[in-house]
Amino acid sequence: MTIAYWCVLIAALMPYVLTGYAKATTRGYDNGAPRDWQSRLEGRSARAHWAHLNAFEAFPFFAAAVIIAHLVDAEQSTIDAVAVGFVLARAVYSVLYVAGIAPLRSIVWALGFFACIALFVIAA
Repeated sequence: MTIAYWCVLIAALMPYVLTGYAKATTRGYDNGAPRDWQSRLEGRSARAHWAHLNAFEAFPFFAAAVIIAHLVDAEQSTIDAVAVGFVLARAVYSVLYVAGIAPLRSIVWALGFFACIALFVIAA
């Protein structure tokens, strides 16, 4: 398995780490009504939940970009480097989101987004 494919796995697991943080940092988690409970989150826990949702939104674009780059036999070391860059950007993005540092968070989000576009360009 390539480094880029491992990055896909890591990106797929990121939302669960974030929601785990939200659950661990707020009392009263209700497994019977988790969506209602999530709607009442505040502060860092709420931001962790929002980062969790955003991680799910970013994942399909990234996974598709990696798979397409592999399918066209693009340079593997380049695919791997860009995929690692995406995962690092998403990790930093998540930390910034939970910390409430919005302007820098948006810049780091763009880095992850452009990493996905770069994978498509590499595949072209």
